[in-house]
Amino acid sequence: MDADFNPTWESDDEYEKFIQKMNPPRVIIDNEVSINATVVKVDSANKNGILLEVVQVLTDLNLVINKAYITSDGGWFMDVFNVTDREGKKIKDEVTLNSISNCIRKSLGTDSSYIRSRRQSVDIAPSTNYTSIELTGTDRPGLLSDVSAVLTDLDCNVVSAEIWTHNTRAAAIIHVTDKNTALPITDPDRVAKIEERLSNLLRGSSSDLLRGPRTSVSKCTTHPERRLHQMMFDDRDYVKSNDIASSNNVSPYVTLQNWDDKDYSVVTIRCKDRPKLLFDTVCTLTDMKYVVFHASVNAEGSEAFQEFYIRHADGSPVNSEAEKDRIIQCLKAAIERRISEGVKLELCTADKVGLLSEVTRIFREHSLMVTRAEVTTRGDKAVNTFYICDSTGNPVNPKIIDTVRQAIVEAVGLTILQVKGQIEQPKSPQESSPTRFLFGGLFRARPLSHFGLVRP
Repeated sequence: MDADFNPTWESDDEYEKFIQKMNPPRVIIDNEVSINATVVKVDSANKNGILLEVVQVLTDLNLVINKAYITSDGGWFMDVFNVTDREGKKIKDEVTLNSISNCIRKSLGTDSSYIRSRRQSVDIAPSTNYTSIELTGTDRPGLLSDVSAVLTDLDCNVVSAEIWTHNTRAAAIIHVTDKNTALPITDPDRVAKIEERLSNLLRGSSSDLLRGPRTSVSKCTTHPERRLHQMMFDDRDYVKSNDIASSNNVSPYVTLQNWDDKDYSVVTIRCKDRPKLLFDTVCTLTDMKYVVFHASVNAEGSEAFQEFYIRHADGSPVNSEAEKDRIIQCLKAAIERRISEGVKLELCTADKVGLLSEVTRIFREHSLMVTRAEVTTRGDKAVNTFYICDSTGNPVNPKIIDTVRQAIVEAVGLTILQVKGQIEQPKSPQESSPTRFLFGGLFRARPLSHFGLVRP
């Protein structure tokens, strides 16, 4: 190389892209080294947020991470992940194996972007396919029903949505199109009207003066589940209300200790394993501006163990008890947001405008609360998942479930409805096993894992 070669960089980002171009990411997939899992090895030049990007890719490909070994000291990122499909089997399909490699390389390439958090309570952003609406506010019975009714009244069709609740707070990302054209809603006056109606709705249901809803318009392409974590974090859902007891049987075990000799803060997590757990914890640490230098993850049994060696972006460890307590609070909240006890209803029916409003109205009329929801559209079918409890947070009476089923069939017609979870006082163990309701008739179904719907 020319001795006079002395490039100058206008920014750290420009230098980072140069290093990535000179050292492109390498992904190796090995199906021989482990008996029970497919091993994915990732080597790359290190960059801000890289661990989250890799974990996000694996999670989005519907893979389960059973083990992981992570190190990113010295400007280089070297990770090993043991993954399986949702049935606990190795990945042998060539299409999926190629997707793993290609998606990770694309995510870590020089054209990838790392998008930071924003802090709005009602946010509307147009996309090429839909208009995205973000909501945060105080949770209450019937809130999702009221939001859905407002959107239907404003001629909005809900294409997809995801709703989380935790510690009396609620957050939602809802994708809508125009009822008549099926196109995104871009007219400024109409967008402003949607914002105003939803803001008034949230403001009227809020009893927390410190966390009242706000309204703004901006663009966001952040991963939706990561964005929900950001929204709930910004809304300080990790602060428990004094009069609200946790509904979880066992609280996650989270500790933090400083390793002074190495200037690391060591975070240890033990909790019940579940899908997307590693994504949730890494997402929280990343958005709190901590860098993971080393980590070990083991989730081969029913319990998950995670250990992270972290520092601030400037290289310093956690330096106060208040900061330590906040990290522990936030990680517990991130783990708990997806823990949905109670009854899980999976609804599949012909899609139509106002469907979400009709279904959630039926829930509200039967004094049921939606604690979490996933709404999707696949072709001409709506595939919706709701986690519900009664208005006091207790399990739902089975007679109410049957009444709700009949009301949904009468309202929307041809319907498949699966039920799973804790139902109040079952007469026998079989009554709490998965049940399918089809076209208004009832028959015993195979376990949901048979249909690829839940992790075994």
